[in-house]
Amino acid sequence: MPSPHLRVAVVCSNNQNRSMEAHSILGRQGFNVRSFGTGAHVRLPGPAPDKPNVYDFRTTYDEMYQDLLTKDKQLYTQNGVLHMLDRNKRLKPRPERFQDCQDPFDLILTCEERVYDQVVDHLNSREQETCQAVHVINVDIQDNRKEAALGAFLIFELCQCIRHLDDMENEIEDLLQTFEERRGRAFLHTVCFY
Repeated sequence: MPSPHLRVAVVCSNNQNRSMEAHSILGRQGFNVRSFGTGAHVRLPGPAPDKPNVYDFRTTYDEMYQDLLTKDKQLYTQNGVLHMLDRNKRLKPRPERFQDCQDPFDLILTCEERVYDQVVDHLNSREQETCQAVHVINVDIQDNRKEAALGAFLIFELCQCIRHLDDMENEIEDLLQTFEERRGRAFLHTVCFY
């Protein structure tokens, strides 16, 4: 029986660009979705590659927006960071760390292999309580606006297909193989337990 109530998490490093773009699209399409980051701090582009803007995860998207607006409105408008933060604050108040969330999901999609490893390590280090399975799938997405948008549509397409599987546990591997062949890219996949 297909699962219309699939609980989905999308995770990148900062809970800013890739995870939030996918969160936005999945949310508009009626998915039960949340998004997270795995980093110790939130890092946004700064005036130079070696000078990022660093925030605590407790900092709201609006506070980041206002801070960057006062620092250099032209720069952060031109590079799209203000637009991104504006979108983010319409979805939720602040970034969230995956490691701080106790809620269970059916499907966790990560946006890069390093984040995938962090999510899997975190899930495997927790004490199993319910033995409920969670599928963790990595979809490599470069951290820029264009790739975040393309990656979000790929994640949406993948979630649509998974949501309509009759037996996710037994059919997901075949689905991922079909996606790999169609898209010419590999997906990491593992099952963890709560």
